[in-house]
Amino acid sequence: MSEICDTRPPQPLGLARRGYTGTIQHLAAGGASSSLSDIELESRLIELGFVEGARVEILHEGIVGRDPIAVRVDNITVAVRRREAMAVIVA
Repeated sequence: MSEICDTRPPQPLGLARRGYTGTIQHLAAGGASSSLSDIELESRLIELGFVEGARVEILHEGIVGRDPIAVRVDNITVAVRRREAMAVIVA
């Protein structure tokens, strides 16, 4: 059984464009400019399914400033602000 090796450098999900697919590497709430505290932001993202190893795909971008984004996380779809998606590091 061969495994596909993804060699893309890690980046914040908030910088990705529509159609991007990747895997969550980790959360880095300190890098997001959210109005929530780092702990609260990380907790909310985990509750939405943004956990290490989850597959993500950006399905849609808002019209104004490409914000918010609709993201498929494994088998659910959620909308998040790009500034909060900056805390999700993907590759």
